[in-house]
Amino acid sequence: QVQLVESGGGLVQAGGSLRLSCAASGRTFANYVMGWFRQSPRKEREFVACVTWSNGDTYYSDSVKGRFTISRDNAKKTVSLQMVSLKPEDTAIYYCAVGEITRNSWRTWPGKYDYWGQGTQVTVSS
Repeated sequence: QVQLVESGGGLVQAGGSLRLSCAASGRTFANYVMGWFRQSPRKEREFVACVTWSNGDTYYSDSVKGRFTISRDNAKKTVSLQMVSLKPEDTAIYYCAVGEITRNSWRTWPGKYDYWGQGTQVTVSS
């Protein structure tokens, strides 16, 4: 089992910044990927960014590329998502997830992630 706990959400004005963190505990995987997804009302869960634990390879959705940065701390088993230049459309519940994903094309699929955190609300006001 893997447990994930997110923190760092909140309310911010457009153009502001927030930093989300996800702390992982429990078993680890040989090829696991940690990702951030988000979901707003009446929308499907959307991929945001991910990082491959073994080599630090990162990948971002087009909607956040250049504004969000994902990073990992191997020693602390945490993944962070630094978000700058936030927009009202970034408002959502943000979820951390982990999965043993062996193909890059699978990284954006929520169904390929095995464990999820409880989510943290990010609200960006205009």
